[in-house]
Amino acid sequence: MFGMPTFDAIDRFWADYRRLTHAQRERFLRARDLFVEDLQAGAGFRKSLRVKGFRGEPGVFEMTWAGDGRALFRYGESEKDGEAHIIWLRVGTHDIFDRL
Repeated sequence: MFGMPTFDAIDRFWADYRRLTHAQRERFLRARDLFVEDLQAGAGFRKSLRVKGFRGEPGVFEMTWAGDGRALFRYGESEKDGEAHIIWLRVGTHDIFDRL
């Protein structure tokens, strides 16, 4: 069992987040909570989040939060021993992939 992961988000993530509709934000936050639960459990991510490496970007991962909802993240240097540190990079629909 791990503790609560720490996180940062780059400015581009927050700009994307502000463009989400209220419903999209709610779905992302629900998925983020499941993501955190899975990090804390330390047994891998549930299949419904479809966490996988992002094409052509070593060290960047994609998480699905809706049919057309994606978030990109990478792992950063741990701020607390034994706990993950997540850096959120992008959030939105598939069109965020065209604007990397």
